[in-house]
Amino acid sequence: MSRQPPVAFSATDTIERKRDGHELTEPEIHAFIKGFTSGDVPEYQAAAFAMAVYFKGMTPEETATLTRAMCDSGTRFEHPTGSPTKVDKHSTGGIGDKTSPILAPLLACHQVWVPMVSGRGLGITGGTLDKLESIPGLSTNISLTDAYAQLAECAVVMMGQTPEICPADRKLYALRDVTATVPSQPLIVASILSKKLAESLDQLVLDVKFGSGAFMKTRAEAEQLAEALTTTASAAGLPTKAILSPMQEPLGHAVGNALEIIEVIETLKGNGPTDLINLTLDLAAALGIDRAAAQTTLSDGTALTRFEKMVHMQGGSIEAFTSRAPAPVIREIPAPTSGTLTALDAETIGRAAVALGAGRQKSDDQINMAVGFDQIAKVGTSPTLLARVHATSEAAANSAAQKLLAAAIIQ
Repeated sequence: MSRQPPVAFSATDTIERKRDGHELTEPEIHAFIKGFTSGDVPEYQAAAFAMAVYFKGMTPEETATLTRAMCDSGTRFEHPTGSPTKVDKHSTGGIGDKTSPILAPLLACHQVWVPMVSGRGLGITGGTLDKLESIPGLSTNISLTDAYAQLAECAVVMMGQTPEICPADRKLYALRDVTATVPSQPLIVASILSKKLAESLDQLVLDVKFGSGAFMKTRAEAEQLAEALTTTASAAGLPTKAILSPMQEPLGHAVGNALEIIEVIETLKGNGPTDLINLTLDLAAALGIDRAAAQTTLSDGTALTRFEKMVHMQGGSIEAFTSRAPAPVIREIPAPTSGTLTALDAETIGRAAVALGAGRQKSDDQINMAVGFDQIAKVGTSPTLLARVHATSEAAANSAAQKLLAAAIIQ
């Protein structure tokens, strides 16, 4: 017979019950997260809780409760009565994934508000905040008061997680990162969705990636995560759709913070790569935006104008960005042989970009905005040039070139 939960909250009992595979009650989960947020539950008990969840999992009901509890640990957006529909997008991360800075201003041109709370890169996947901050002066450290004002004027804000938003998630993620519990599906779902619930959205679209450059390596794993995310979001009252997108090769032609923003601007001018444009339009359509109308907004400069306004309101300068100093070494990497490019491993390129300094291996690492790759060839083409590498030294460029050549298969 399943042991019943105690009447009075005990963190130890909660950990023990989850360790033994029991389903936790709503009061237990809320009490544990509240105690962890306040400091009454110490980090070592939260780490034990995360490990118990990692091994024993959670039911959909438990996951939904954990998500709500983490959201309730802080402040939610409080949008004014009568404001437009609020929408957002979240990606599970990939190499060269730069859809957010394109999609967010595009959506804002279609009578919706986009209160996008984004994250930083860690490991081989880049972060939206880092990419945006390659624009000189641009700040993503925005208070809720300033976010409300920007939404009212510009309909879009792209900001980091403030101390008031989901503090339990901030604390728990830091523990998961050092206790080997990041891959726990219930903890992934609760971490992603608690922040989106805090945005007080009306609709959400999820870009769940699969492949070598993604967290989920197979389509089956991505489908399972997408199902868990959409089920939990619906249970929490947030209508959510998920799109599965491949991440075997980098998205677009650029990997690296400033290099990706260059591609963002080109795409907003209507000159972007086909795969990047199509994914952006797919995500917009999933949020109910007419695809043809979204295409027009992208190609006629309307979305670019909104992007420039957003950048200006957040203190950034497009002019300073376009005149910024490039990386000290820029070198072409020719294709080693003629033929069709049949593979260009995204994970290898992501690791090469991190080694150049474009990403973080630890959360407090400093990143170099200028380094990375551009002019990356696409699978299915017959390139003479595989890519250009942007590096801080000849030695770094040599190393990156060798890694990129190892990532390519030409037949």
